[in-house]
Amino acid sequence: MNGHDAGTVPVHLRNAESEPHTHGHAHGRTAPASRRRRTARLLTLSALTATLLTGCGIRPTEVPTDFGPAPSRVHCSLSEPDVSTQASRGLPVQVFLLCGSQLVAVERTVRVPDGSPDSERRVLVAQGLLDELEETPSADEKEAGYTTDVRGAMTVNGPRPGDPDETLRLSTPPTDLTSYALAQIVCTFSDSTAAEGDGSVILGGPTDEPPRRYECTDEVRTRPGTNEPPSSDA
Repeated sequence: MNGHDAGTVPVHLRNAESEPHTHGHAHGRTAPASRRRRTARLLTLSALTATLLTGCGIRPTEVPTDFGPAPSRVHCSLSEPDVSTQASRGLPVQVFLLCGSQLVAVERTVRVPDGSPDSERRVLVAQGLLDELEETPSADEKEAGYTTDVRGAMTVNGPRPGDPDETLRLSTPPTDLTSYALAQIVCTFSDSTAAEGDGSVILGGPTDEPPRRYECTDEVRTRPGTNEPPSSDA
């Protein structure tokens, strides 16, 4: 038998029989190399995108993104009033309210009886303006940021003997008003038929103190809290 025992298996055959049959099952257990490479590329691309977004200061977010409610009204901005409707309610005027720490004019109306003498008309217009300044701003005005610092149901009277003809005397001394309230009144009166139309108004209080001429300047309009209306002897 060529030098081999009949009961002995040749060494090369034993090695072949004992060698595990892995090649026939490798394809079923392991993904193809092309698929592994494709997955690796996708993972690398995702990581790179996240890194770039973070480096640019952008945080990746889920979709949809909630940006919050849109602002309903521009600050210190109101729709234009209907002039014809205003005229039917009375004399169209402007009063200065506070908005964004500044004085901003808004439209109003005051009622003045027809045929009133000029001296009486001036006081009636001033009282109407003062009433409007004391009124709480409307819902639209509040939403836009408008407020008023004029308080106390003040009244207005004409000049006393010895006062200049265009004097307006308030029931509260001007010196007792806040800088905001005084600025509102001075700028509102000086911009109306209650004054002479030269950007100033003569104001006094209920006492015998002589009235003074107050001016509405650009500085007062833009910073009424820090700039009181300048005044001089009437």
